[in-house]
Amino acid sequence: EELIYLGKDVEKVVVGRIEKIYKHPNADKLQICVVDCGTHGTLQICTAATNVFEGAKVPVATDGATVLHEGATMKIKAGKMRGEDSQGMLCSGEELGINEDYYPGADVYGILILAEDTPVGEDVRKVVGLDDYIFDIAVTANRPDCQSVLGIAREVAAVLKKPLRLPDFSYTEHPVAAEIRIAVQAPDLCPRYIGHYVSSIRIGQSPAWMRKRLALCGIRSISNIVDITNFVLLEMGQPMHAFDVADIAGGKIVVRRAAEGEKIVTLDEKEFTLTPNNLVICDGEKPVALAGVMGGKNSGIKEGTSAVLFEAAKFARDSVRKTSRALGQKSDSSARFEKGVDEYTTEYGMKRALHLIEELDCGIVSSTHIDIDANPADSKGRPLTVSVNKINALLGITVPTEEMVSILESLQFSVKAEGDALELVVPAYRDDIDGYPDIAEEIIRMYGYDHIHPTFLKAAQITQGGLNDAQKAIGRVKRALRMQGYH
Repeated sequence: EELIYLGKDVEKVVVGRIEKIYKHPNADKLQICVVDCGTHGTLQICTAATNVFEGAKVPVATDGATVLHEGATMKIKAGKMRGEDSQGMLCSGEELGINEDYYPGADVYGILILAEDTPVGEDVRKVVGLDDYIFDIAVTANRPDCQSVLGIAREVAAVLKKPLRLPDFSYTEHPVAAEIRIAVQAPDLCPRYIGHYVSSIRIGQSPAWMRKRLALCGIRSISNIVDITNFVLLEMGQPMHAFDVADIAGGKIVVRRAAEGEKIVTLDEKEFTLTPNNLVICDGEKPVALAGVMGGKNSGIKEGTSAVLFEAAKFARDSVRKTSRALGQKSDSSARFEKGVDEYTTEYGMKRALHLIEELDCGIVSSTHIDIDANPADSKGRPLTVSVNKINALLGITVPTEEMVSILESLQFSVKAEGDALELVVPAYRDDIDGYPDIAEEIIRMYGYDHIHPTFLKAAQITQGGLNDAQKAIGRVKRALRMQGYH
């Protein structure tokens, strides 16, 4: 839909080094800084900031620069401040449109102090991560597998005929036992539920690379455990939840329809009264999450959390959609579940989260793994046989069989050509593939719609367009009546 340049609102802002600081002769609260901006010259700038010092590397908005102010762009012009020349402005993180997740110190009240090794004169966008782009991609309802970075990467790899590099799903289980039981009482609304116990949790800050990737997608970093669930949501397309095990009453998780009048307070501190139309995740006593929508406040991750139960599940699309709309509660998770999450993504989303626990060294992955799967075959590929001739007849052109095979293999289908038949294994994450018309669509979108040329149908003949006499008469009567005020 759109290619968004992150630094579009920040222009002509460079890295400067403060050489000298003088007291302003006419204002007690102002200081005069002499700033070396490399090829942009040495500038004199007045500032009221108190955290600047000689030798500091800082962002400098030069004459004619644009920065952000209260959500809008602001033009910077050289002028005088209380009688002294000021040839620009020293910038805070807020004026660059960034926070701590983009660059350390960006949330400080005052000027952003850059790293000592930052090159003087460099465009500040390259320094703080604004020299980058975001792809805004609209995903149609029939392609829920593309609601993730991995899903889009699959498509890009197929288009560019490049190999797809999967994320690392490896992790090591340790024999740490936990008395946790899981029961799914509504398998029609929750066909798969995976729970995994992680012990020795160390709550802390996520690494800079993870915080920045979350920030670029509009998600603020909270803590390493919560950030992992959000990261898996964006990267894999699998909404996840982490329960504080200490808050799970009776060591039991039950997935069931809510009782009439049952209440829950969600993570955003809103209270809801539920009905049997709502699917809830409960512990031994009470609801602890709205399935597919949001976790409960009573089981969320806290500073003192020492063990968690990771949840990855597949919930029925219509159930999540109805609950979300009825309660007026929308979330990133519900947006994905409403379009559909497949069982392959549920399984590998959990594996990815457990790998990240080890990579960030913030917990011990136990051997306590509970997987309740109502349809085990759904997480494997589905066999499908289609006719080459039927596909070509539907498209109206002849696509070479070897080209069909190449395209389908690039889209991660397993393909075997036997005469007119293509024997396929449909990837487990492609729930939208149902028969040969869907395969024809996959082939032509990659082969190119420009190969299709308009032709007349065999029995077609050219006729003169226009309305016949009866249609014209009806039109005159309608116009006459409208002129008299009728509808």
